[in-house]
Order: sequence, then structure tokens, then C-alpha cells
Amino acid sequence: MAERYGLMVPGAKSSAPAIDVLSPYNRRKIGRVATADAAVAERALKTAYALYRDRDAWLPAWKRVDILERTVELMTKRADYLALESAREGGKPLVDSQHEVARAIDGVKLCIEALRTQAGEEIPMGISRSSVHRLAFTSLEPIGVVTAVSAFNHPLNLIVHQVCPAVAVGCPVIVKPSEDTPLSCMRFVKILREAGLPDEWCQPMVTAGRAESEKLVTDPRVGFFSFIGSAGVGWMLRSKLSPGTRCALEHGGVAPVIMAADADVKRALPLLAKGGFYHAGQVCVSVQRIFAHHSIAKSVANGLAKEAKALKVGDPTKTKTEVGPLIRPREVDRVAEWVEEAKAGGAKVLAGGKRLSKTCYAPTVLWDPPKNARVSQNEVFGPVVCVYPVRSLDQAIKRANSLDVSFQAAVFTQDMDTALRVYKRIDGSAVMLNDHTAFRVDWMPFTGLKHSGHGTGGIHHTMEEMQIKKMMVLNSPEL
Repeated sequence: MAERYGLMVPGAKSSAPAIDVLSPYNRRKIGRVATADAAVAERALKTAYALYRDRDAWLPAWKRVDILERTVELMTKRADYLALESAREGGKPLVDSQHEVARAIDGVKLCIEALRTQAGEEIPMGISRSSVHRLAFTSLEPIGVVTAVSAFNHPLNLIVHQVCPAVAVGCPVIVKPSEDTPLSCMRFVKILREAGLPDEWCQPMVTAGRAESEKLVTDPRVGFFSFIGSAGVGWMLRSKLSPGTRCALEHGGVAPVIMAADADVKRALPLLAKGGFYHAGQVCVSVQRIFAHHSIAKSVANGLAKEAKALKVGDPTKTKTEVGPLIRPREVDRVAEWVEEAKAGGAKVLAGGKRLSKTCYAPTVLWDPPKNARVSQNEVFGPVVCVYPVRSLDQAIKRANSLDVSFQAAVFTQDMDTALRVYKRIDGSAVMLNDHTAFRVDWMPFTGLKHSGHGTGGIHHTMEEMQIKKMMVLNSPEL
């Protein structure tokens, strides 16, 4: 039975039509969600800003901790349901959706831990003649209204990463989930409210159009903008922010892996397959470009092709499925077009390279696509991994650094000097040694560079960015 969600903005009514939510695997209707028109967007902003301006209405830290602790309890009790519905809605296989729910629950716990440990600091005084008899310290305050715009590929955990830090630090938050996967967001906000969060403090909505979305982001009442999605949209919205609005942007990359001649290929292959084909490659740091020393490149490519062919593709709600659908049929068309372009340019298809249905594309391994092919230049966001033979480590680094994106990277080698050479020279905010590029835990910094983003993700880091350090200086002859 399809879930239905009306407007979750207190007191609001919308003239915009509701939208149907379809399963990406079989395109069946699984939900229906109301959409927000301009009046709803304005009401949400007005409500959130009024909360922020009324300091007497702020939720004390102990109450926020209580709410988050009850949220953990409720999510834990409903974990199986949340995972199954997330798999149905987003297309990520059930085993991976179960892991996502576990991460989301842990993310709420991390917010509680950070509340108990993050604090202001004392600023040294009395170390110059002008600063004697003074004591200075900082305390943390919420930055203001948070507007969070999210993506489809982790429909629960991304919402937790954007919403829970705001709730934890005391910011009223307006959240716009992806139109493809709004149900997980609505479920989570319902849980927050059930746990005791007043409705006005977290207002989720799917907007009726671009104008309403831009209003939520660019309005001068917004203190912080959190965005996860495409670079084109993210940078465009950042250019329209009101003066003083801070932001964090998380876009994609074209993740490079460098494999030195001494790499342990047998150990690397299952890691590369997981990093490349997890969630059908719809991950911003998914393995996409492997630069392997020519002496092992064929072994790497053929071994990865064997791994790809063994993966079970299909219904994401089934326990044995390892790779699910792409989010929309047109994305299957796009990936197929990019692969055909690479083939026409001389790339050899070692595995996959074909549609399995209107919604699924086979895990694909390409051998040495042209440098100017889209699979070599742009984020494919699909189950496609390219292997390029290189003559030297420095050639691999140069090719890895040739694009205008930079996120996580990886190097496989048994030599520490080789690992450190790559670490020091490759463009990236994080470099994995003998691991795939998509490794992440929710307390580590997660940062896109160049066109890949702005600011730092990760629960603790997001909480820091959603707060200001407010200083007080005391002047007393007793100091």
C-alpha cells in the first residue's frame, strides 16, 4: 500500500499538486507526497526565523539530547522496516540499506556525543599590557535557520547528516529531500516529532518548482545552506546566497585509484568491485578510474570483470541482490550512451556494457577508454569502472589530477614510499591506502575540493559549521 504524506509545515496549505513516488526498480507507485507552493515556502521560512529570533523559545541542550536519544530508540525498533522501505524507494540493495540504517542510527548517536564534548574555549589574556585584567572565552550558539537540500542516493543517512546536526545544535531546519526519494525523509521527521521535537523545528517539504526551492535557499533569513547533489545546481545556488549565509556543498567526483606494480591484486579486486558497483555506482566517491601499472593492468581489468559478472543484479528488496537499479530509466539511457561512446573511441568492454532492463544496467568494466570520453572526464554515477594502463607512477598521478574535480582517492601498493608519494602529490581530500575510494565512516571529515564541493561534511564537522563561536571579554581589576 502506498504511503501518503500531506504537508508537514504547520498551518500551511498548498495549491500545488501532490506527486507520486515510484520504485526505481519496477516503477510501481509506492507513495504520494504533497508539494509546497510559494506560500508554503514563505510560511516555513517565517516560522523557522521567528523561532530563531525568540531566544526564550530555544530548546535547551538537555532537551535536545532527550529528543535525540528517543529518536535512536524509535529508529532501532523500526530498523528492519526503515531498511526495506529505503531499498524499495532508493533502489539500494537490502543488505546495503540495512547498513545505511545502522549508519543513520549511529549518526544520531554521534550528534549526542558531540553535544557532550563540543565546547567553547578560553582566549589568552594578560599576555600584553593592553590585555591585563581581562578574561576572554567563547561559547557556541546556533547559526540560524538551516535549509538542507538533499540527494536520492542515501535517502535516510544523508537526511540524518543534514538534519540531525541542526537539531542537535538548536537550529530550526527546513529540509527538501529529492523528489525521487522523499519518503525516507518524511519518515525520519515523523520519528523526530514522535521523539518530542516540536513540529516547527524541522519542516520537510518537496517543492512545487525551482522558484520555491531557490526561495528556501536564497532568502536572507537563512543562516546556513546544506546541499548534496550535482555541482551545477550547487554552485548556482551558492552564487545566489544572501550576504552572510554560510554553506556546505557536497558534489561528486571521478574517483581515481592508482595501482602500483607491487599492488596485491587478489586482495584489491573485491574492494574495487565493492567501491565501483555499490549502489550501482551512484555514490559521489565511487571507484571510476583505475590507473594500473602496465605490468598488472590486464590482471586487474580481467579480474575486475570476473567480479562484475558474478554480481547479482535485480530487485533491491531481495536479500541476495548485490546491485539494484539506477534511480530513473533515463539514467540507464545516459549510462548506455556514455559506454557506447567509449566503445566507439576504442574502449574494450570486458564485462557488462548493456542494459538488463529499462531500470537496470549491467556492472561494466571498460579497458582503456579515450581520455576525452565522458566516462573518463565526468562522473558516470552508474555501474561503470574504467581501467587504464600506465607506464609510471607519476604518469598515473598526472592523469588522476587532470580533471577539475577532487574528492577521495586511493592507492594500492606494498611500499610505504610509493604510498606517501601518491598521498603527497594526488589531488584529493582523503587518500585510501589499499582500500577503495568509497570508504567512509560518519565521524570522519568528508570534503569535496575544486568543483566537488565546499566545506566539510561528517557529523561533528557539520555541527561545528552550524554554530558560531561567540566571545565575551570580562574586564575586572581582580583578574
